[in-house]
Amino acid sequence: MSARTLILIAVSLTLGLGAAWMANNWLDGRLNTVPDDNMKNVVVATVEIPFGQMIEAQQVAIVRMPKDAVPDDAFDSNEKVLGKIATFALLRGDVLRSARLAEHLGGSTLASLIAPDKRAISVRVDDVVGVGGFLLPGNRVDVLATRQSDGSSNDAESRTILQDLRVLAVDQTAGTDKTQPVVVRAVTLEMSAKEAEILVKAQSEGKLQLALRNPLDAQKPAPTVAAAEPVKAVSPAVKPQPKPVVNRSNDGGAVTIIRGTEIEVAKARF
Repeated sequence: MSARTLILIAVSLTLGLGAAWMANNWLDGRLNTVPDDNMKNVVVATVEIPFGQMIEAQQVAIVRMPKDAVPDDAFDSNEKVLGKIATFALLRGDVLRSARLAEHLGGSTLASLIAPDKRAISVRVDDVVGVGGFLLPGNRVDVLATRQSDGSSNDAESRTILQDLRVLAVDQTAGTDKTQPVVVRAVTLEMSAKEAEILVKAQSEGKLQLALRNPLDAQKPAPTVAAAEPVKAVSPAVKPQPKPVVNRSNDGGAVTIIRGTEIEVAKARF
């Protein structure tokens, strides 16, 4: 190899190294001078978190996201979500939000799942009432009541008394199982205090049946009001007139006419 070739190779390597060094310095300068104001720390779930489970440290992580894509009620620190209760099932990668978490203020985790203006009522069920075992926490159900008027099944009356109630727990489990149906003995429902009174009264009068709702069906049909029957005009009763009773007397041809309580004496003409 000639000296000329070696010189050209050395010059090429020097120029290449110089260009790489200058490009690296330029990129470092750009990254250090331009602040990353459009990104924000967000807490996300690293695993699937079932409904009703307490948030633990190994289930969450911090990621950087554009501010425009971050919900207003998102958390920016793991410490702010640890110990809270998931009120909805969370999937891996979901952003943790305050609307989907509840504070655990002591006692059972079920108490933390109840809305501030709601109550939890347990209903005894069997495999039929419990929708064949496919009823899980987080589902929405309607409650139907059946009452027998005279003790005969032929005159049984069924009607929907409560609608769109959330299932808080099945038996004593607030977690979910998406694969296998489970025959349960009791279902805990979330409802208002007024709805709880209706449920307890209906439970004492007859049988209850739960109807599973589609989670996308949030409409409640308006209650049907039976049309009032038209009032028939009743004509005033015509008071029957008493049949007159005629008594003939021999006193000068006088005739006594009796109509009810009226007595009239008339002179008869022959």
